[in-house]
Amino acid sequence: MRRWLALSALVIVLDQVTKVWVQSAFAFGEHRTVTSFFDLVLFYNEGAAFSFLASAGGWQRVFFSLFALIASGIILRLLKKHPENTLFCFALSLVLGGALGNLWDRVMLGHVVDFLYFHYHDYYWPAFNVADSAICAGVGLLLWDGLKKPDR
Repeated sequence: MRRWLALSALVIVLDQVTKVWVQSAFAFGEHRTVTSFFDLVLFYNEGAAFSFLASAGGWQRVFFSLFALIASGIILRLLKKHPENTLFCFALSLVLGGALGNLWDRVMLGHVVDFLYFHYHDYYWPAFNVADSAICAGVGLLLWDGLKKPDR
């Protein structure tokens, strides 16, 4: 289980280091064009993915923090229970690291720092961060793992 926790810790460190860098290099709302389809920005998200419930009045911070803690406990139990399933544990480790990276922001800052901003013409994908990327990749791998092993 040590290697899975190390992977989660790596996600947390990468997430926090990039967020500290962006906060030191950007003013809130500032955009810097990197390519024709990608900008670096500094946005704060008080909600969940894609700013879901961002303007809910504050209760969502506690809700999403508790959700992350409960999910982390479940993930730790699953990692311990299924050490033989490498892809499953790899995916869970990504989700765990991402959840804890964003939880840190919620507890310490009251919001999540987002800075990766993709767009195509006039369509802008909501800004996200390394933790969000790890969660999405982990969930995608969990789905793939579940589809390739229908006996589970």
